[in-house]
Amino acid sequence: MDKKTINEIKEKIIIEIEKTEKSIVEYKEITKPIAPENAIGRISRMDAINNKSVAEAALRKAEEKLNKLKYVLTQVGQNDFGICVTCKKPIPLGRILLMPQSRHCVNCAF
Repeated sequence: MDKKTINEIKEKIIIEIEKTEKSIVEYKEITKPIAPENAIGRISRMDAINNKSVAEAALRKAEEKLNKLKYVLTQVGQNDFGICVTCKKPIPLGRILLMPQSRHCVNCAF
């Protein structure tokens, strides 16, 4: 890869890291415990608990994505960057820009 492409990928990864960090902050706020003294009703409390579970799952995924993005950022420019870890074929640039945290080509991702 040329230097311009590498810089473009780094910028994309940094932007994704910033977005993901903001999402994590929001998810952490949403997943705070619901105080029992808050009179929201039984049905509303069940909805709140369900929404909290969904937000907790999203938080885990966002934290996982952040860790992958930080790792990939350290790998940009290395000889094996942009090579699928499974089949060892080049990952298309479009996929790298769309999902910079992925270390697999489309075929091996499934």
